[in-house]
Amino acid sequence: MTTYHRILLKLSGESLMGHRGYGIDPERLGQYARQIADESARGIQIAIVIGGGNIFRGLSGAAQGFDRVKGDQMGMLATVINSLALCSALEAIGCRSRVLTAINMYPIGEQYSPRKAIECLEAGEVVILAGGTGCPYFTTDTGAALRGVEIKADAMMKGTRVDGIYTADPEKDPTATKFDRITYDEVYRRGLKVMDLTATALCMENDLPIVVFDMDTVGNLAKVLGGEPIGTVVYKG
Repeated sequence: MTTYHRILLKLSGESLMGHRGYGIDPERLGQYARQIADESARGIQIAIVIGGGNIFRGLSGAAQGFDRVKGDQMGMLATVINSLALCSALEAIGCRSRVLTAINMYPIGEQYSPRKAIECLEAGEVVILAGGTGCPYFTTDTGAALRGVEIKADAMMKGTRVDGIYTADPEKDPTATKFDRITYDEVYRRGLKVMDLTATALCMENDLPIVVFDMDTVGNLAKVLGGEPIGTVVYKG
């Protein structure tokens, strides 16, 4: 059974919409917060990167005529909004948490540094890392990979709305089959869209395993952190 001491949890901004078409669903937010708080109480150090696609996505904005740099900066601000919402939900149930931002946004959040994040994690706080990398042209997946490497996480847990990696999109192809484990090389060879190539390469080069699992099913975070094989592990072969 795999034992995790410190993880980087990557959450989808779109999942925060729940059954809504936009924004933040309080019920889904609460479900996430309770699962995270429970695992933090068990002594697992949890850093979180959350996307902003429920509010604004830079690439979509560029396709609609926005300047790409400005669009990505708007996307970064969307991740800050989601991070503040999650922090508030955690604190409401007694879980100490803190938002660190990639760019200086005091007093909204303290500016991120690996040392500061690690100090907070070791003090028992859940640390939410907002603002992506702080630079345009990088996704929050890449931001999550970078932060996972910087804080020396044991693994990146990528919480999605599907229960792992498949040979094809299971929502479009009913014959798609799921991988329990797959190497980075095979991900590249098959052209599977686990994360963008920059994020995947960063994890591979730094030997940071990725565990893809369904975060939207309540209880799955506890299962995956307990070592149950409910998702797909991407590893360096």
